[in-house]
Amino acid sequence: MAFDNGRRHVPVLHGVDMDVRPGEAVGIVGESGCGKSVTWLAVLRLLGRRAWIGGEVLLDGRPIQDLSDKAIARIRGRRIAMIFQDPASSLNPVQRIGRQLAEAIRLHRGLEGASVQAEARRLLDRVHIPDPAQRLNAYPHELSGGMNQRAMIAMALAGAPDLLVADEPTTALDATIQAQILDLLQEIRRDSGMALVLISHDLGVIADLCERVMVMYAGRVVEAAPVRTLFDSPRHPYTTGLLAALPDLEAPRRRLEAIPGTVPEPGHLPRGCSFAPRCSLADEGCAVLHPALAPVAPAHRVACLATAEGGR
Repeated sequence: MAFDNGRRHVPVLHGVDMDVRPGEAVGIVGESGCGKSVTWLAVLRLLGRRAWIGGEVLLDGRPIQDLSDKAIARIRGRRIAMIFQDPASSLNPVQRIGRQLAEAIRLHRGLEGASVQAEARRLLDRVHIPDPAQRLNAYPHELSGGMNQRAMIAMALAGAPDLLVADEPTTALDATIQAQILDLLQEIRRDSGMALVLISHDLGVIADLCERVMVMYAGRVVEAAPVRTLFDSPRHPYTTGLLAALPDLEAPRRRLEAIPGTVPEPGHLPRGCSFAPRCSLADEGCAVLHPALAPVAPAHRVACLATAEGGR
């Protein structure tokens, strides 16, 4: 996938290969700018006319990347829904919560009249908003950040989607409200059987909510594994660096280890492995060859010449 900057197409995603199975929770982690959110905006065709998207997107085994705008609009919300990290920028500030929720219900469920209002109240109650009938008449600025995020989750649930993509859903919230929102997502998953993709910088959140995790760097998936495998036996130097930067409250006090350098800009990626300039294991081969995502153990894939099976 690339963006047209007026002079050329700047690649931002490079051969991203990921899958989500029915009912499972998959975490996607990585530094800002690594392509986590853009991947799913591309899947849902929400990037605008300057984005060039190649490859294939399969839903229930059927390709959807070439569907018409009308056809892909029927998938958004009904089959795949997405919530964003800042509900204040996603909700219309001059429309009441009830009107915005009712619009989603009409669009995805085809309900009208009193049935719409009844369903809107049910959805607000489902996401544990107190006094839902009164909150339907509130404007977004009259609700807290946590309440607005719950309202966004209710709107995402209006179409009863098979997959919910949660893009940093707790970033703007304090720690207590973060925990409540994450518990809510876990509860909804358990009750509905819905699959979840959780995009987050917080590895602790990923460990608590997800079964599998994919680590992204510079527009590529560099490691993919079951959560416990990744935390116990990380194989990519970038993943190891992310985990080394986490404090351990139960271990002796130690200085946290930062990864040197910065993520390269999309239009100025180094030749070979994009992580090589920041990697302590890199050698001459890493500056020339770009490693493919290859299996190193059952259900565990790594893109690294130094640590992959058969590597140096």
